[in-house]
Amino acid sequence: MEQTLGLICGAGALPARMADEARRRGWRVLAFAFDDAAVLASHADRVIPARMDALGAILSTLQAEGIPAVLFSGRFSMAEIVRTDATRGDALVRELDQAGSRVDAALVGTIISTLAGFGIEVLDQRPFFGESLAPAGAWTRRAPSEAEWGDVGRGVEMARLMADARIGQTVVMRRGVVAAVEAIEGTTEAIRRGTAQAGPGAVIVKATARDHDYRFDVPGIGLETVQAALKGGASVIAVEAGRVFVLDREAIIREADAAGLALIGIEARG
Repeated sequence: MEQTLGLICGAGALPARMADEARRRGWRVLAFAFDDAAVLASHADRVIPARMDALGAILSTLQAEGIPAVLFSGRFSMAEIVRTDATRGDALVRELDQAGSRVDAALVGTIISTLAGFGIEVLDQRPFFGESLAPAGAWTRRAPSEAEWGDVGRGVEMARLMADARIGQTVVMRRGVVAAVEAIEGTTEAIRRGTAQAGPGAVIVKATARDHDYRFDVPGIGLETVQAALKGGASVIAVEAGRVFVLDREAIIREADAAGLALIGIEARG
């Protein structure tokens, strides 16, 4: 018997792709769209608009449909999460708010335990990415120079520290100096801010926390990332291999090669 998967959808192209992969794997997909519901119409069996202040409606539907598992997908605005007024939200929003910080393990644990209490499992996102996880090594014709490798090395160290501290996953480097650290604004805006500070030749590095929970987020880059880097005059983008996904890899490699931007995957920590 076909089972239904609850797909909790943020912004971007990823929810549609993950919905397609879920259906290919035999799931019926019920998508809860926090962004553009129309985009998902042809990719899911049913689409329901969702809001940050009305999470109880999602839980009620999951229960009513007897859904055994949910999958988070896409980009959720941390600014919107932080700004959501729990006092004006439903009972579930207020309960989750009692976990404390809205970005730390306490909130994640509360969501998992709440869903588990109703027999609903939160799935690891990675199996639904196909071949999209970043490979190790250089993907572009140009590899980093010796000086750029120095910035990559320090950038990986800094990015991992920031990710472990739950601050952000991306840093922008130039000549050993940290020009920007990703925070609430997200990767693309951090790149714009950092390259504006660093000038041409900036090195962008994205890494993950040691205990990163892939049920709630798989860090990624895509065409928007590369275009922001190129506009800012960056020379390298380095990501943690096997732990960061790359959306539209062939397209971003073409853009990078045309501009001489080096794209590389760095071996993850043991």
